Amino acid sequence: MAKNLVIVESPAKARTIQKFLGRDFHVDASMGHVRDLPKSTLGVDPEHDFAPKYVIPRDKSKVVKELRERAKESQSIYLATDPDREGEAIAWHLATAMGVDSKPMKRIEFHEITKDAILRAVKSPRTIDMKRVEAQQARRILDRLVGYNLSPLLWRKVRRGLSAGRVQSVAVRLVVEREREIEAFNRVEYWTVEAELAKKPGKGARSKRAIFRAGLVQALGKKPELAKEEDAAQVLTDLQNAVYRIAEVRVKEQTRTAAPPFTTSTLQQEAGRKLGFTAKRTMAVAQQLYEGLDVGAEGGVGLITYMRTDSVQVSETAIHEVRSFIGERHGVENVPETPRVYKTKSKLAQEAHEAIRPTSVFREPARVKQHLTSDQFRLYDLIWKRFVASQMAAARYEVTTVDVATKGAETKGDYLFRANGSMIVFQGFLSLYREGRDDDGQDEDAQKPLPDLTQGEEVNLVKLLPEQHFTQPPPRYSEATLVKVLEEKGIGRPSTYAPTLSTIQDRGYVERMEKRLRPTDLGCLVNDLLVENFPDILDVDFTANMEERLDEVASGDREWVPVVRDFYVPFHEDLEKAGESIERVKIEPEMTDELCEKCGRPMLIRMGRFGKFMGCSGFPECRNAKPLLKKIGVACPECAAELVERQTKQRRTFYGCSRYPECKWTSWQRPVPEPCLKCGGLQVEAGKGGPRCIRCGAPESTDGASGEEEATASRSPKTTATKPARTAKRRSA
Repeated sequence: MAKNLVIVESPAKARTIQKFLGRDFHVDASMGHVRDLPKSTLGVDPEHDFAPKYVIPRDKSKVVKELRERAKESQSIYLATDPDREGEAIAWHLATAMGVDSKPMKRIEFHEITKDAILRAVKSPRTIDMKRVEAQQARRILDRLVGYNLSPLLWRKVRRGLSAGRVQSVAVRLVVEREREIEAFNRVEYWTVEAELAKKPGKGARSKRAIFRAGLVQALGKKPELAKEEDAAQVLTDLQNAVYRIAEVRVKEQTRTAAPPFTTSTLQQEAGRKLGFTAKRTMAVAQQLYEGLDVGAEGGVGLITYMRTDSVQVSETAIHEVRSFIGERHGVENVPETPRVYKTKSKLAQEAHEAIRPTSVFREPARVKQHLTSDQFRLYDLIWKRFVASQMAAARYEVTTVDVATKGAETKGDYLFRANGSMIVFQGFLSLYREGRDDDGQDEDAQKPLPDLTQGEEVNLVKLLPEQHFTQPPPRYSEATLVKVLEEKGIGRPSTYAPTLSTIQDRGYVERMEKRLRPTDLGCLVNDLLVENFPDILDVDFTANMEERLDEVASGDREWVPVVRDFYVPFHEDLEKAGESIERVKIEPEMTDELCEKCGRPMLIRMGRFGKFMGCSGFPECRNAKPLLKKIGVACPECAAELVERQTKQRRTFYGCSRYPECKWTSWQRPVPEPCLKCGGLQVEAGKGGPRCIRCGAPESTDGASGEEEATASRSPKTTATKPARTAKRRSA
């Protein structure tokens, strides 16, 4: 008897689904797209309604042939590609490429790879949604028109190997403009004054003073303006011999609800903050969790729902399950009276997807940990906790505000200080999960208790604390904050964030330095050229509006050809003008004092596809090249050579000896110039606790490891190439 054929994208997904469907089905993998625009030509005909010319790539011809043969022998064909526009387009390409018109082609979709979800999908097939397909096709054609026209322009005017893209170029512009904001920022000095105050001790020898701090909020009847040290000094003079008295105590209860379950954007942001993952790494691991992993006796199963989504909706079944779980594990007091309902903020959210959540909340992270890699477990743990916390009771705080007024002959009028305190009276969801922060500020959930104070009570001044400050420029984007801005501005979609961030770094336009994104000289140059000559394409609002039009194509409210035409006509005019007006840009190499070890000529700092590198000035006769080492001004603890900053293949920063491979010393933590005061050993940055010695462990190690253990544990990062565009072998400790 002929079997039913189910086609998915990946072998991992195929193996998991095969177990659920049994002998009547055969599940095959298409290995992604089976048709695409040709690589060697534009593949789009602007003269005939932008008709695309699709081809089957050479490396997919065998896959397509095997699928055709299997389809001919099958009773029915189910196209089970991903439940988004790209998945819909892949299903359409599969149906077209196989060319089996005599067999029914059924489209099925599911948002989690579990037995129940798969069986429900097979029972409820539908036809291919051509509006979704057309929206994806329009996006692909737009990106091809931009990339295949702008990139050759950059080759002619700047240098070969460069690329431009409709979304990636806007992302680069955001990074460049933020860098220029930082460069143009003028720091402004200002001062603050705090009073360290003490509750007067009560009777009894054991009575202790309760000390608290209050900041100056009012001076002589108005908001204090302390622009320079003299202003702060005047406050101190005015407050000599002043009496401090509690003017008012205000106590109120506040509640805080948990963040919604993850979308693609928020998952990438939180994984960046808490796990140090790049967006690309996050999505690669999430894909593994979605497609299915063997978790012991249960066998292969998808651990999370579909990970490309901008929706925070959750199914009623999942909500019922998690509320039951919370009651059992955390007590009924942590179950809200009614389920929490979150609304999707994005007005352009695609389709009725669910948020990213575990497929079963009873599949706790600790239970499956032994079956997962470190990355898989850490990401699953994050997703699981976020989802469970999203349906837990709100946290409750007791928030206290205390105003302290001064009186006295020397004050020349009243001064008012204010102290704020908070205590968690019910933890609620905070007992399980706390959301990460983009800045390095104090944890907003930290408890800051104040002593028991009453109105009219007199308190003692311990000391006044004037402090100088300067206004700070906006911080550079991290991957997390850039994804957040892209989403807020409507640029790209869940499936595009990770590849966009990866591309702008791989092309050498943006570099990741200590978890922050900084434009390279090449990135600034290309950005300026494109902004000047293609203002629409590089305009944030224009790009966001294009996304809206593509959404309207998917919903059936617009036709795709006019959308592409409206974009292409002015773009083509700008392209012709730019080809004539842009002068050839010369990227001058920088001369260095270093000599080539092969021919003795000076080495130059050159710009390559992957950023700056050092190359011999005798090129092309001498082709010697090596990485541009970023010295950090610290000597190697093993051989006394200079330590330099390097990057792994995944662009994670580490520090190693400049004499590698002769000396293999490396560290994940940045070494600091100051030696250990206790033993003279090398110190490395260790977070908020300050530097830590790798020899003796002073100050006390945060993880309890000795200095010797730290040195050993830090010697195995994978380094990037010792030659441009090549990858070095993995270091051994």
